[in-house]
Amino acid sequence: MLHYQKNRGAAGIDKESIELFSLNLDANLASLMKELKNGSYQPIPLRRVFIPKGFGKVEFRPLGIPCVRCRIAQEVTRQLISPIFEKQFHQNSFGFRPGRNCHQAVECLIDYIQQGYEYILDADIKGFFDNIPHHLIKDSVAAKIADGNILNLIEKFLTSGVMEEGELRPTTRGTPQGGVISPCLSNITLDHLDWHMEDHGYIIVRYADDFVILTKTKTQAEKALIDVTLFLEKMGLQLSSEKTHITHVSQGFDFLGFHITSKGITIKRKSEEKFKSKVMTSPRSGELDDY
Repeated sequence: MLHYQKNRGAAGIDKESIELFSLNLDANLASLMKELKNGSYQPIPLRRVFIPKGFGKVEFRPLGIPCVRCRIAQEVTRQLISPIFEKQFHQNSFGFRPGRNCHQAVECLIDYIQQGYEYILDADIKGFFDNIPHHLIKDSVAAKIADGNILNLIEKFLTSGVMEEGELRPTTRGTPQGGVISPCLSNITLDHLDWHMEDHGYIIVRYADDFVILTKTKTQAEKALIDVTLFLEKMGLQLSSEKTHITHVSQGFDFLGFHITSKGITIKRKSEEKFKSKVMTSPRSGELDDY
């Protein structure tokens, strides 16, 4: 099976598990690949589930869980398009890319701080995965991919709909968290932001939709806030006013589960508690449940 099997993701609305799909693996894969090649493949609507936004929080974020055959279809598509876009991705983009991780993002960030970029624009895109305009995703992919079959597949993934409380609801915006291809599509979309900020003289470090912009003066940080706000608005997105702020490294800020100050780096208490909770509740020692 493809590498996503290690995540042991929850079943989709058809309730077919990976184990059940594997009982007739060769025939199931052959049937799916035939549909993908001749264009007859139709995704099954996603299953909506809600999980806490953070350890101990009462707020929830929605996930869209695909069925097993749809996860495989998404992974096949992801493997086809990812190498093409990897060649153009910004060097300071670290999320969901081969050979890159959050620790490298933090190390990159610290390196810039040591070079004198001590003012931090800590930015948060409001409901990013739920609000990416479909036309932006499709246009971004089509700029590099001419294969109509692949473009049609991505269109189908985006508009497959979601089952919530027994009701089929259309998906007209966003790419669901929980979808195998969603991180790739998010990187393709936000790559525009990465290069725009660099072209305007700013330092950006990004992990998926979590990013910071570093400057040497507060005035530059304030200008960066205006610039990134206007650029995201052109993309059909907006910053969260409650979660976006400018700070100096001496005051500290949070990034990817770490609290960073001029005195050093510590793991956020909530991140540590969340990790311990996952370890204690994991069905298999050493493995974490993650969608």
